[in-house]
Amino acid sequence: MDVKIEEAWKNVLHAEFSKPYFQQAVTFIKTEKAQGKIIYPPGQLIFNAFNTTPFDNVKVVLLGQDPYHGYGQAHGLSFSVPDGVNPPPSLINIFKELNKDIGMPIPKTGNLAKWAQQGVLLLNAVLTVRANEPASHAKIGWMEFTNSVISKISGEKEGVVFLLWGRFAQEKQELIDETKHQVLKAAHPSPFSADKGFFGCKHFSKTNNYLVKQGKDPIDWLLD
Repeated sequence: MDVKIEEAWKNVLHAEFSKPYFQQAVTFIKTEKAQGKIIYPPGQLIFNAFNTTPFDNVKVVLLGQDPYHGYGQAHGLSFSVPDGVNPPPSLINIFKELNKDIGMPIPKTGNLAKWAQQGVLLLNAVLTVRANEPASHAKIGWMEFTNSVISKISGEKEGVVFLLWGRFAQEKQELIDETKHQVLKAAHPSPFSADKGFFGCKHFSKTNNYLVKQGKDPIDWLLD
């Protein structure tokens, strides 16, 4: 199967694309589209995280659960929304923590592509969703694929920061070799849990401190 994905990722993940689970996921989505169902993000953006952050550039992995399910929100980058779309509540709380942690002004945009271009892989564990039906594609095979992505990063790279926010993301910790990488855990930035350990976690400054110790350029978190 010829998947339109950045070349280094294609080399790393090529074995996954021929596995039955991946082909079943693709068939499932095609069938739903043929039935007139609306799927987010648009097809050309399903692998946006990989195309914006090539495998060789990955320095940080920020793991989300599944794409936003509202019109115009999802564009293939976890927690991010396109320019002109109001930041959802979890993203607003991320910006509040950035402000407290490093003094970053609250940005006008919720588009995190600038982070992705610097090596922050904005990876959702599930890559698609049916419009207005959260978690509707959670069991079609995507998680097997993204578990492999996390395992490949862990196995083939060194000195990557994994940001695991909330219980769902933290279940992926077992895929990561912590002798080679930095795992930072906190509550999810959702309004339901942000005050239970996300606010005050200082993950943005901790990420940069670790990257600098690894001899890597820190992330410029400013978006405006």
